[in-house]
Amino acid sequence: MWIKKINMTMKKMKKKILHYTIVFEKNERGGYTVIVPALPGLVTEGDNLEEAKKMAEDAIYCYLEGLKIEKLLP
Repeated sequence: MWIKKINMTMKKMKKKILHYTIVFEKNERGGYTVIVPALPGLVTEGDNLEEAKKMAEDAIYCYLEGLKIEKLLP
């Protein structure tokens, strides 16, 4: 299991920098499953660590945009 902290600048969120811990776990297909403990239900995966990181960044962005649309995020 790999744990990595990432910083994201959300362009549409007034340039606010958000920090999330993402957890990478090797899966049975040889790739990596990714979870973000602070964002319940967010799960993604990638064929390698680099792809898994990109997928995680995209998933976090989409998750937060969804919260913003639903007015659950200022």
